[in-house]
Amino acid sequence: MTSPDTTDTPGTPGTTDTPGTTDAPGAPASPDNATARTVTDIFQPRNVLLIGMLGIGLAAAGHWTGLLWGFLGALCAGLIPAGYIEWERGRGTWGDRHVVDRTKRAPIFFVILGSIGTGSVVMVLGDAPTGILVAMLALWAMTVVLLAVNTVWKISVDAAVASAVVALLAAVHSPWWLLGYAMTLAVCWSRVALGYHSVAQTVAGASLGAATAGAFLLI
Repeated sequence: MTSPDTTDTPGTPGTTDTPGTTDAPGAPASPDNATARTVTDIFQPRNVLLIGMLGIGLAAAGHWTGLLWGFLGALCAGLIPAGYIEWERGRGTWGDRHVVDRTKRAPIFFVILGSIGTGSVVMVLGDAPTGILVAMLALWAMTVVLLAVNTVWKISVDAAVASAVVALLAAVHSPWWLLGYAMTLAVCWSRVALGYHSVAQTVAGASLGAATAGAFLLI
C-alpha cells in the first residue's frame, strides 16, 4: 500500500506525489537502491504488523494466550489487507504491491478499516486484554487519518506502520522498545531512496504512527 516505481508530476493521476527521479527501466540498480529495496521489502507493513502485534498481544496478556490475540490483530491489520492487494494484483488492477495512483488507494483503506473493525469487535466479545484492543483501535483511528490525508497528499503508510508498531510496543511493554525507531528511520530512508516518497511524506507518516500510542493515555 505504498508508492510506485516511477515518479512524475505531483498530483497527476498514475504518478507519485514525490519529487525527483528513479532509475530508468532496465537500468542496473545502484548499491544504495538495492539496499533500500531490501529494507523496504523486509519491513513492509504486513511483516512489521505480524511481529509487532504478536509482541503487543503477548505483553498485554502477560502469557502465551496473548499470542492468539496478537495473531488476530496481525491478521486483521496486516495479512488480510495484504491478501486483498495480492487479489487485486491477480486481477490486473495493480502491477505490484506498490499502488501507483494515489487516487486508487481508497479501497485498500476501506478494507483495512473493515478488517480492523471486525477484529476489534471479536476482541471485545472475547474479552481480549485491554492493551491489544487499544492497539487495534489506535490503528483503526490511524487508518482513518491516512485515508483522509491520502485524498490530497501521498503520506507514507510504510513509515506510519513502522512508527506505530514501535510506539505501541513501547506503550504496552517497555520504553526500551523506542530503540526500534532505528528500524523506522531505515524504512523512511528506504522510501525516499527509492523515490517512492519525499522526506516530508515519510516524516508525516512516522509522526502519525507515533501519535497512535497516545491512545494509551486515555485508559
